[in-house]
Amino acid sequence: MPDPDRLKRVDALLDGLDDVLPPPHVRAQLRLAANLTQQDVADAVGVQRLAVVRWELGKSHPRRPQRTAYIHLLKRLAERFPEAAKADAGSTTPASEGGSG
Repeated sequence: MPDPDRLKRVDALLDGLDDVLPPPHVRAQLRLAANLTQQDVADAVGVQRLAVVRWELGKSHPRRPQRTAYIHLLKRLAERFPEAAKADAGSTTPASEGGSG
């Protein structure tokens, strides 16, 4: 019979894998694929637009509870736009797109 504590530790380890953010350029590509602005994301997650700019540039990382909401958003976008989730690692994305971010 399996050790319940060991199984809980394994589950906790696996749950932690769900808390991984994609690379910054993929975050931006997912947002752009959905035709969302940085302000749209900021409003949905509950932060200022500048926070989204920094997350997409890799200059900072979201903290809880915004991190959980942001990861959920990115996962849902990746399901809808799988091609954006696999964006070229060499691509770059400007901090804002002509002021629309």
